[in-house]
Amino acid sequence: MNLIPVIDLLKGQVVRAVRGDRQNYLPIVSALCASSDPVTVARILCDHCAARQLYVADLDALQGGAAQVAVVRQLLQAVPGVELWLDAGFADAPQAHAVCGDVGPLAERIVPIFASESLRSRDALQACFKPMATPSRQAILSLDRRDGQRLDAAGCWDLPALWPQRVIVMTLERVGASTGPDLQTLREVQAQSPATLLIGAGGIGSEADLLLARKAGASAWLVASALHDRRLPRVRG
Repeated sequence: MNLIPVIDLLKGQVVRAVRGDRQNYLPIVSALCASSDPVTVARILCDHCAARQLYVADLDALQGGAAQVAVVRQLLQAVPGVELWLDAGFADAPQAHAVCGDVGPLAERIVPIFASESLRSRDALQACFKPMATPSRQAILSLDRRDGQRLDAAGCWDLPALWPQRVIVMTLERVGASTGPDLQTLREVQAQSPATLLIGAGGIGSEADLLLARKAGASAWLVASALHDRRLPRVRG
């Protein structure tokens, strides 16, 4: 199972995400990292997981503010050779273009995340995954839900013909909760599009959870709290 470490950015700090309750996120307190500084946390997490990808949720942008472009640029400089999967609340491809343009040349290592909670329309969904729709590496779709409800104004969940090669299955109420992965939703998405590479998000609390997720069809999993709480061992590169 490929572990993809996650950092949630709020006002220039890394915060601990708990059940998608973004209004109440607090600066990270970690057994792994003695700091909430994004560069410090990113380096430690990528080293701990021998990671080639780092998922960054820009909570300022996700809540309607400006993207934290300077922090994103610093992260790209701090972890050379690592892809930065960026969820900055992109409503469409032009927004991703704009942020990548502001980041500059290092943006070639950004993989835009287009989340169902943020995409504005079906047309925007379709345009995001056309060849060369974004200026960086192949974009990813995130199918988001909370408490059994799809966050999906654009209808992404019901349009597998428009999905890209890689799709994240994000169960927000399990983020930071260590309640186990949402395998039922993972299997439902897999049944809709068996050839799609699925990346899970939320609920991982142990190595046993990762094993269950892999058996259920996940190719990778986004992880934060279980790393900070030292419930997952170091990956040897």
